[in-house]
Amino acid sequence: MIVIIALVIAAGDKNESTTSAPSATPTAKTRQGQKREPAEERTDLISFQLDDRSQAGFSNIWLVWTIKNTSSEKSNYSWDWEAVDVDGTRVDDGSQWETNVQPGQTARGEFPTTLKSAKGIKLNVTSFNRSASY
Repeated sequence: MIVIIALVIAAGDKNESTTSAPSATPTAKTRQGQKREPAEERTDLISFQLDDRSQAGFSNIWLVWTIKNTSSEKSNYSWDWEAVDVDGTRVDDGSQWETNVQPGQTARGEFPTTLKSAKGIKLNVTSFNRSASY
């Protein structure tokens, strides 16, 4: 009985959940000095998707994103992501950063990938962090 309880407690401590990358997410306003929950901070990532710029037989797949700082302080953002094919196999992964985003400011970014095609690929955000920028 003690072993079962210990296993349940140990399994409950892990937070290895992933969320699908947003294509459009509503934003929320916060009052100055109000602490935001991590789930609310995640909504600052308005969109995160693949952009297929391939042409003439050459693969050219990019990540593109939009961040909107809905906090009351200048912020840095970092997130980990994975690209998964239709069979559930991870075919690429990485980390992205957006720094010094002012309150209310929208920042857009892009980054090349090693993907050969965007067809059937799903992006998942595996972790997300917002921190104050000084």
